[in-house]
Amino acid sequence: QVQLVESGGGLVQAGGSLRLSCAASGRTFSSFVMGWFRQAPGKEREFVAAINWNWGSTDYADSVKGRFTISRDNAKNTVYLQMYSLKPEDTAVYYCAITTRSGSYSSLGRYDYWGQGTQVTVSS
Repeated sequence: QVQLVESGGGLVQAGGSLRLSCAASGRTFSSFVMGWFRQAPGKEREFVAAINWNWGSTDYADSVKGRFTISRDNAKNTVYLQMYSLKPEDTAVYYCAITTRSGSYSSLGRYDYWGQGTQVTVSS
């Protein structure tokens, strides 16, 4: 099994920044993608960003392009989401996930392993 543990969430004012971390442990894979998703109250879970662990290629939702950066630390088996210029509409529970399947990075259904989530609240 795979364990994913998110951290770094919290309360921040609009315009502020946060860095989320997701540490992976357990089963290892030769090729996989790690993604960040978020779910606001009353809304569906949506794609935020993803990174191919081997190649480092990334993808972002249009709503966060230019404000969020996804990165990885191979030695620590950790993926990060650096968030700048946060807006109240970024408020959500943020989840990290892993997929070993080919296809679009943004497809929620591709991801088989999920963390428990970390709350991000942006006040206006």
